[in-house]
Amino acid sequence: MLSFAFSVLFVIFFMLTLGLRYWLASRHVRHVMRHRDEVPAEFADKIPLAAHRKAADYTVAKTRFGLIHAIWSGLVLIGFTLLGGLQALSTALLHVTGPGMAHQIGLIVAYGVIAGLLDLPFTYWFQFVLEQRFGFNKMTLKLWLADTVKGTLLSAVIGLPLLWVVLALMERTGALWWVYAWLVFSGFQLLMMVLYPTVIAPMFNKFTPLSDDSLKSRIEGLMARVGFASKGLFVMDGSKRSSHGNAYFSGFGANKRIVFFDTLLERLAPPEIEAVLAHELGHFKLKHIVKRIVVAFALSLVFLAVLGWLKNQVWFYTGLGVLPLLGQNNDAMALLLFMLVLPVFTFPFAPLTSITSRKHEFEADAFAASHSDARDLVSALVKMYEDNASTLTPDPLHSAFYDSHPPASIRIRHLHQAGALSGKGTAGMEPA
Repeated sequence: MLSFAFSVLFVIFFMLTLGLRYWLASRHVRHVMRHRDEVPAEFADKIPLAAHRKAADYTVAKTRFGLIHAIWSGLVLIGFTLLGGLQALSTALLHVTGPGMAHQIGLIVAYGVIAGLLDLPFTYWFQFVLEQRFGFNKMTLKLWLADTVKGTLLSAVIGLPLLWVVLALMERTGALWWVYAWLVFSGFQLLMMVLYPTVIAPMFNKFTPLSDDSLKSRIEGLMARVGFASKGLFVMDGSKRSSHGNAYFSGFGANKRIVFFDTLLERLAPPEIEAVLAHELGHFKLKHIVKRIVVAFALSLVFLAVLGWLKNQVWFYTGLGVLPLLGQNNDAMALLLFMLVLPVFTFPFAPLTSITSRKHEFEADAFAASHSDARDLVSALVKMYEDNASTLTPDPLHSAFYDSHPPASIRIRHLHQAGALSGKGTAGMEPA
């Protein structure tokens, strides 16, 4: 009875999630196309109509692609769960490996390989068809294949030992295994923050020290004003993969480094680059990064505790199309099922994350306006909206549900207000 009830509940949430995605995507496409032929008044003298139309077409293409991908992913999910895919995979592996850790790890690896291959055509299409059509793709097929191979090998080298540790803890440390697993997972996440900038990222991109002395001096002055210590300023060759531009800082503790895409440096003037960086530093100084890490760690503890209970419930397996092994270890299957169905049950709560993220963006913008000229950040954002073909007219509900950043017009209006309050960048500013 519990098994059937859980199956029904899963199907209800699955249909709710898919239906909500379709409804939001449809609204978004209609709204963007309705405003395609007119640049919003506050951007009329800054962004050409041709660029606005390109952004609309790009947004619609990405939204439709995302919806098709979501439907395909949903079908794959049902195939692995209710239609018995994981059960068949587990049974086949059991004949080869027998019960034990080899079967446990093999099940997760086999699922990962199959799911990755099923998703590969979508990854290829997005990069070499959709991005290519709008002039953003700079990757060659050779580079794409090299990235795919390197990413897979890196996942294996890093992920398999971590997986073995987690499964060993699940098997050997009793009812509170999830606490120990959480400690391991949290430590691993912190370690990756340290290793990523200096070990992992250079495997995929080339990082060179910023050579523009004038810009370097300007940025160092900003960092001194806000009290930010960095390991260095670097330029990343993002142009070999995409024409999209960005800037970010990575690392943890004393290992922090600031990274600029070369495409960003080519497009923005030094004052605009300073303003963009002031925004990114605002996230650090206002402790947004720490807050997000704390929330992520807290949620992972809660989810692991739930998994700790679910893995001992027969209905959890049978309700998702799996017969648990009697007298054998089912930890890997429990872990897989949990990872697969968790997004289905949590998707309706996605706006909560978006609300927090947009609040942080407003706060970082206000911080930037108080440590640089607000007009420079507005100018930089307008250029980035145009260069990245970001729509200026998103559907409000779609944006509220998905977007981590506020819509362009609202964000720039807040920046004007922040600039006026700080006394920086108010002269000659027009209300958005």
